[in-house]
Amino acid sequence: MSPIVYAIPVFLLSVLIEALIVSRVRKGAYDLADALGSLNFGVMSQLAGAGTKLLSFGIYVAVYHFARMATWPETSLAVGIVALVFYDFCYYWAHRMGHEVAVLWAAHVVHHSSEYFNLSTALRQTSTGALFGWIFYMPMAILGVSPTLFLIVGLIDLLYQYWVHTELIGRLGWLDRVLVTPSNHRVHHGQNDYCLDRNYGGILILWDRLFGTFVDERAEERILYGVRTPLRAYNPIWGNLHVYADLWRSSVQAHGIKSKLAVWLGPPGGGGKAPAPWDRNAFTRFGAKSSKGVRFYVVAQYAIGNLALVAFLIQAGVMSGVEALAWGALIAVGLLTQGVLLEGAAWARPAETARLVLVGVALAVAPRVMGSALAVPWRVTLILVAGLSLTVLWRLQSTPTTTPETVGLAR
Repeated sequence: MSPIVYAIPVFLLSVLIEALIVSRVRKGAYDLADALGSLNFGVMSQLAGAGTKLLSFGIYVAVYHFARMATWPETSLAVGIVALVFYDFCYYWAHRMGHEVAVLWAAHVVHHSSEYFNLSTALRQTSTGALFGWIFYMPMAILGVSPTLFLIVGLIDLLYQYWVHTELIGRLGWLDRVLVTPSNHRVHHGQNDYCLDRNYGGILILWDRLFGTFVDERAEERILYGVRTPLRAYNPIWGNLHVYADLWRSSVQAHGIKSKLAVWLGPPGGGGKAPAPWDRNAFTRFGAKSSKGVRFYVVAQYAIGNLALVAFLIQAGVMSGVEALAWGALIAVGLLTQGVLLEGAAWARPAETARLVLVGVALAVAPRVMGSALAVPWRVTLILVAGLSLTVLWRLQSTPTTTPETVGLAR
């Protein structure tokens, strides 16, 4: 079972607390639709990770067993600290290449697609990063860091990075010179000219200072978050795939193998082309104003979907491949319809209605629910939950959603 299951309640509680504080002291730093979008990206990432991370970890294990040059002891604290620093060094280069190579940016852009910077942004993770990210950690396997130790230090590095996604914590003195802190990481998420492709570290900002990618946060220049080619959507499936689609179209149009490869392996944005001029004064945040009823409904569906995710992660090990794919697909479709409901798409309500009917049918006819762990009464309960959700949605048919619009920068 993924250890992230135990962290999910902590993540959600801390997001709620930060949102409550922000609503009082820093107006405009949170947006419900954007936060829900980030949380749904996180759910999608965990769904995809149940398969892709297992594959990439399997590669690590194979390289460790057949190609390692030494064996590091697992019980020494000093060795554990060295392994953590080693992992953070590899993470720096994986992260940096995620900004400098187009096909890697196609995965990493997900994390930068929010135009807000808060703890929910930390959970906006890619679903495709494990496809190539494993390459950068192979030196650890070759030099003898055991798979168990690799998992431990990787989890520590990942969890550390959660707290630095906030605007509530200011400068931290000497810590800003050594560690990745909220101040340093705000720069990394900015699209201001001075922020682009800076501050890649996971725990240690020393790597950026060593390799020339560090820049300090400027108190006199407000950071604008996001990417210069904005996503303008809350749909996590499209959010994960849109840059790959752009690369595919560009590679089809390119002439010759070299040019086609350059599209994927060159820098993001077209390989060598000068970036378009950017006017910070023209920046507007994307926003889709949906009714209170729709937002309440999506919050409720996220809560149900999150419980389904936890059950999925707990039971994934005892499910058959068909069961895992079926339940993963049902959860993913829910993320899609929630996103387009927030966007106000004309087809969102019919699609969500169809999804709820599908969930009800699946729960009624499936021979087993979440493997064999849930008894029949739970299946009946889940059917009733789906039916109640459908009833609520039907009531919302009379509450229209406005069309998407951009929102300004007022706080």
